[in-house]
Amino acid sequence: MRNQTTSDRRPVDEEFLATVIEAFKAGDKQAFRMLYDRYDQAIYRFCRHLVVDEALARDAFQETFIRMYEHRQDLRGTNIQSWLFTIARRVSLNLLRARRRTHEEFNETLHESVDHIDSDVLLREHIDRALALLPVALREALILRDVEGHSYLEIAEIVGIDISLAKVRVYRARLIMRKHLSTIVAERSK
Repeated sequence: MRNQTTSDRRPVDEEFLATVIEAFKAGDKQAFRMLYDRYDQAIYRFCRHLVVDEALARDAFQETFIRMYEHRQDLRGTNIQSWLFTIARRVSLNLLRARRRTHEEFNETLHESVDHIDSDVLLREHIDRALALLPVALREALILRDVEGHSYLEIAEIVGIDISLAKVRVYRARLIMRKHLSTIVAERSK
């Protein structure tokens, strides 16, 4: 675990954080708010990238913090960051599974015309599309590593896998992303 920063890169006083966590576990709403304010952006980004769909990401984000509060007694130690990302992962995957069960839909956003879009916006869209095409296990590992800046050990803890598998998933995700984006990179360098 990074001792100096959280996933949003703000310095953290470990002693103060431990006090806030204990107050949170006791049901202190102000402590919950402090933790929410510290992790909300990182958790939303993670949910957004993992589930791809904006509305589903908002649902996953909200459900993550609801479960965080409801299950506050389950938190062991002070590694709230890994615990919170683990909750966000489970919620997001459950929402994806439920969505797939209820209906399979054709994602037209992967096939719409982008002839008149600014090149930076176009590049961002291509990256998002390539990310959406990754299998969920690879996508979550890549997001945790390259977007959220987690170590391989933290990824292994969050996802519940061995550290070697975390490394493999990030590596494979990067290879697939590179393959999907190689034509765009080639076109931009012309």
